[in-house]
Amino acid sequence: MEKRKLGFWEIWNMSFGFLGIQFGFALQGGFMSRIFQTLGAEKDAIPLLWIAAPLTGLIVQPIIGYLSDNTWHPTLGRRKPYFLIGAILSSIALFFVPHSPILWIAVGFLWILDASINISMEPFRALVADKLPESQRSNGFVIQTLIIGIGTWIASNLPWLVNKLGVSNEALAGEVPMSVKVAFAIGAFVFLTSILFTIFTTKEYPPENLEAFKKEKKEAAFFKDLFLSLKEMPATMLKLGIIQFFSWFAFFTMWSMATPALTEHVYIAPSPIEKNYNMEDAVQKSEYAAANLKYQDASNLVGSAMGVYGLSSMAFALLLTFYTAKYSIDRRLIHFGSLILGGIGFIYMFYATPSTLFISFVLIGLSWGSILSMPYAMLSSAVNPKKMGMMMGLFNMFIVIPQIVAAIGGINILYKLMGEATINAMILAGISLIIAGLCNFLITDKNAISG
Repeated sequence: MEKRKLGFWEIWNMSFGFLGIQFGFALQGGFMSRIFQTLGAEKDAIPLLWIAAPLTGLIVQPIIGYLSDNTWHPTLGRRKPYFLIGAILSSIALFFVPHSPILWIAVGFLWILDASINISMEPFRALVADKLPESQRSNGFVIQTLIIGIGTWIASNLPWLVNKLGVSNEALAGEVPMSVKVAFAIGAFVFLTSILFTIFTTKEYPPENLEAFKKEKKEAAFFKDLFLSLKEMPATMLKLGIIQFFSWFAFFTMWSMATPALTEHVYIAPSPIEKNYNMEDAVQKSEYAAANLKYQDASNLVGSAMGVYGLSSMAFALLLTFYTAKYSIDRRLIHFGSLILGGIGFIYMFYATPSTLFISFVLIGLSWGSILSMPYAMLSSAVNPKKMGMMMGLFNMFIVIPQIVAAIGGINILYKLMGEATINAMILAGISLIIAGLCNFLITDKNAISG
């Protein structure tokens, strides 16, 4: 079917739901480790507590991709039913996670939250390929990245902002501050409303032959299609998978370990361990409260600093939006350069001060903007369009497997080869991202490279 070219605002509307999705991811990535530490988790246990996220993605994403490929609702269409279900579940989980009274409940909510976000997110990737002609796909994924950057910056600054507006950042031992609870509630509202905006403003193309589609749907079998898709996986997808492995190992390391690493190394405000204080003694109780407030304030500043990578990725995407609207680009070269700069940003954290930490996140944002657009643009030019949802879901195996490897010990084992200091986890992330950048030269498919 000949697809018409869409205007900027049509692409913007169909991608706007990513604002809410990124609110969910940014709040999760910036503040879940803070919640875990507040509820008593030790630093080395944090990556394993995060394992719910990649495990959920490994299971959910191919299933949702397959189901959305084989769905057609006369009112909602193909992808939008999954946007809606995921948005409702994600909003509920976002609201309740900071109210978790104990650690295992917070871990459970992370599991629910990540599964729900994945239900919404994966069909959004497929929607770009569904709606846009080949010549506009780079532009479509870049506009998604622009919206993701806006969401990352705003959501990362929410706890700091609501604290500045008068909401308390103090809390009793083992309790999450009210500033974080209010921020997550705002995130829940934005998630649902932004998804609804896309649902109401975007129409999907129906199958070219509805009767044939219904027949194929009846004959479809998930495991049969899964194994067939794995067998048909193009070489370009496998090569992109290697790049994704090292890229997402780096970012999972940041999301899980940046708060303990940077509060300790840059802000000199580590999370106090309650059992090291005699809470029956008034002096020690007061010392714990002061140390905890210092940690909570430093965590807000880490979150705000992380928000800079959202601004940087937004600027990167804005520049590419204007350029790709008129000209083709070398996707491989852009991705290579962006990942190398992000790796340098991670390594610079070792030398950063509170006033210069933003430099790291500016560079990391360039790599993040590229990670969210260039691999998907390259992939969409290399796979069967009828299986776009399934292939996008399978592609995310290369996102979740490195996170699982990182969570079950990869981070702790590798960063401790450089020393016990938690900041070494950020150096590890930098090395991983530089390796990812160099792996771009494995890509040789001209259709994938140019777009």
